[in-house]
Amino acid sequence: MKAIIPVAGAGTKLRPHTYTQPKALIPLAGKTVLSFIIDQLRSAGINEYIFIIGYLGEKIQDYIHQAYPDLQCSFITQNERTGTGPAIMLTREMVGDDEVLIVLGDTIADFNVREIMDAPCSMLGVKKVDDPRNFGVAEIADDGTVTRVVEKPAIPKSNMALVGVYKIRETNVLYQCLEKIVSSNLKKYEEFSLTDALDCMIESGATFRSFKVEHWYDCGKKSSLIESNAILLKKFGSEPPAADQMQNTVLIQPVSIGKGCVIKNAVIGPNVTVGENTIINYSIVRDSIIGSYSNIYQIVLENSLIGSDAEIKGVSRNLNIGDNTAVDLSGGRN
Repeated sequence: MKAIIPVAGAGTKLRPHTYTQPKALIPLAGKTVLSFIIDQLRSAGINEYIFIIGYLGEKIQDYIHQAYPDLQCSFITQNERTGTGPAIMLTREMVGDDEVLIVLGDTIADFNVREIMDAPCSMLGVKKVDDPRNFGVAEIADDGTVTRVVEKPAIPKSNMALVGVYKIRETNVLYQCLEKIVSSNLKKYEEFSLTDALDCMIESGATFRSFKVEHWYDCGKKSSLIESNAILLKKFGSEPPAADQMQNTVLIQPVSIGKGCVIKNAVIGPNVTVGENTIINYSIVRDSIIGSYSNIYQIVLENSLIGSDAEIKGVSRNLNIGDNTAVDLSGGRN
């Protein structure tokens, strides 16, 4: 079975970071978003991948070739940002009539990949959410059969959101439905939606069953990315950094420190990921993600997302404070 991973999106909700780095390559709990997806699929025996690239696509290619040199992979470029539907259409000749597993490039979810691959029908991953209006939504019968899927409904009839994992058995019907929605100009929110093609498949007689993912880690915006980083760090842990990387530093686990980092006179953690070859000195960092080759000096960071090759220097203060004194240096106003 082939896996299709669309990673062509510009990641606008994570700007300014995604001006220079694809969303799928942002560091997360000692790995990248994309590596979590690939490692999960490879562990189930999937070795053939089709990556749909676009914005900063050369960085995706370089990363895959360097991190996964033995992977059987193909790259297709989506030049126009017209939605996930047309992106999947580009894979038609490579897929043919084979079954595929589609995993969106910002989707990390816990599920039994092998079980979904072996299912006798098409499958859609779902997760119950409080407000389904910002997601594709699946309407599900009592036996687990999906009766309808709707992209970002104004009045949802279900609170089961599509998490971005799709096992497609009837691929010929999928591509026919994709052609239909594009040729008929059936856009949702200025894009052609994969969800609409799936609903077309259901109307054409294809059988879909739902499966619930245990956890779904949102990597689409800063706040949820930092939250997902904390959860994944606690779940997978991290290897301790080399002794020569730390000087006069306290680590409050869980943290992940990349190779080649130098950290001095600092308190790091909890819930911190630091990319490779970053220098941190005289700083306190907690609940944050810091990219590679950055330089952090004399600052307190909390709930922060710092890109690669960044340099941050705080303000040095020399204070002489007497007893019974309260000093607020946070910059806030009363």
